[in-house]
Amino acid sequence: MTETAPRDPAAQPERTGFAWRRSTLAGTVAAILAVRLALHGDTGAVAAVAVGLTAAAWLVLLTAAHRRIRALDRARPGAVSVGSVTLAAGCVVAMAACGTLLVL
Repeated sequence: MTETAPRDPAAQPERTGFAWRRSTLAGTVAAILAVRLALHGDTGAVAAVAVGLTAAAWLVLLTAAHRRIRALDRARPGAVSVGSVTLAAGCVVAMAACGTLLVL
């Protein structure tokens, strides 16, 4: 019979924090690429609006992730709210839509 290691209650919040950090890193890269594409491509009004919306979505994603990471530092972190998840998903979709506008 194989013995399983005892469950480490601190591992799950730590992994979740790392996932939020990876999400913000990916969002940062997407925002930087959007700015680069706008600067080296067509610099029309659509590009300026797309970069502005990308920057706003990135800031909202960064704020939501920072709040969740801080909440995970508590001894017994609560469940993530539906609003936070919806907000983060909306930011990702908004960044993807803005990227599509920049490419077209």
